[in-house]
Amino acid sequence: VQLQASGGGLVQAGGSARLSCVVSGLVLEHYGIGWFRQAPGKEREGVSCISRSGIMTSYADSVKGRFTISRDRAKNTVYLEMKSLKPEDTAVYYCAAALSAYGGSESSTYRYWGQGTQVTVSS
Repeated sequence: VQLQASGGGLVQAGGSARLSCVVSGLVLEHYGIGWFRQAPGKEREGVSCISRSGIMTSYADSVKGRFTISRDRAKNTVYLEMKSLKPEDTAVYYCAAALSAYGGSESSTYRYWGQGTQVTVSS
């Protein structure tokens, strides 16, 4: 099982970016997928997640209205569209797969993790 996150980089405040998580070794329909982030000196936090059915999604309050999670079953890929980025969104972003239908925001429910991609938002 491998989750490959990409799409990070340096973005100006107010800008946009799209993260991709290409999943191999498992089928998205069987796993809830989550995006997490960890800023320097801070704990990892849940950003967004999508159920294995693709019907349920949730977002951290800090990103509601700005981030959108989606998936492409044909590509076995989950995306995180980020808009109106703020300097406080700067972090390493990780995607993860939960064994349950819906992983939620707790990292302990996720079994498989990607390597992370850095997002830096400049002011």
